[in-house]
Amino acid sequence: MTIAIKSARRLAFLGYGACALAGTLWGTGFFFGRIALNEMSVESMVLYRFLFASMGMLPVALAHRVRFSGSEIRLLLISAFFGIPVQFLIQFHGLALTTVSHASLMVGSMPVLLGVAAALFAGEQLDAIGWGALVASTVGAALIVLGGHRAQTARGGPSLEGDLLVVLSLCTALAWILLSKKLMLTHSPVVVSAYTILSGTIMLVICILGPLLANPWLTHKVQPPPFARVSLTAWAALAIGGLACTATTTFLWNWGIHHVPASRAGVFLNIEPALGSILGVKLLGEHLGPFAWAGGALILAAAIVLTTRRNEINPEIILE
Repeated sequence: MTIAIKSARRLAFLGYGACALAGTLWGTGFFFGRIALNEMSVESMVLYRFLFASMGMLPVALAHRVRFSGSEIRLLLISAFFGIPVQFLIQFHGLALTTVSHASLMVGSMPVLLGVAAALFAGEQLDAIGWGALVASTVGAALIVLGGHRAQTARGGPSLEGDLLVVLSLCTALAWILLSKKLMLTHSPVVVSAYTILSGTIMLVICILGPLLANPWLTHKVQPPPFARVSLTAWAALAIGGLACTATTTFLWNWGIHHVPASRAGVFLNIEPALGSILGVKLLGEHLGPFAWAGGALILAAAIVLTTRRNEINPEIILE
């Protein structure tokens, strides 16, 4: 019995560690994205990021060959469409118009949005504390947007449009998460994650590289993604963003929540907005005004309240 207890505690310790490391790596995602955006468009950056992520997921898909039914294939493709091309193109277009610190703080509202989605679509109850957290998170997001709207308007500064695009991408991510949950009723989270990333990457390739085929008939030629002139720094940022911030974090998170209660692991999601905003301020020289600091504190407080309480929805699968 003693050995069994020690083994369980060890797995729990490793599970919490895996979730914490996943949250930490996610927190660097916008930072590395911003580095790559200095040398290429949003479309090129997202495409390269997921090509690297696919390199990490392909061995998993080959090792776990599964058969999906016709309805599951449709669900997988719809989920991948919302989860990758739509979500990430919107999100990083928002990042291109705002700062890493503002975008990261906006992502902190995700646990609260998941709680609302559970109440609306999954029939779960959101009590007074839950609704209070929703109001606090909403006020926090409004304060961040207000701070960005009144801040500098030069390229690279926070903006109302950029902040709102990041929030819109989170709403799109909700649709992806709810669809993915249905697939995970019959397939493991790791399998669903691998096939979603691979399917979404194929969609990105078609959407971004497909128009190049029409160049012979176009007056204004479509430019291919840059390659030869991309610096080693940008390639490193893309590789880290794809392999570490997307593929590795997916494995860590899914493994972690299989060994610890999701209601407790969910708090580690809050590392992302906290670390992301710190990186933006300390390493990129960004500025967070008083409105943004107050808004970020409200969002993080609301997320911690929801993710540390029992019987609240927690994401079984996350993709960043």
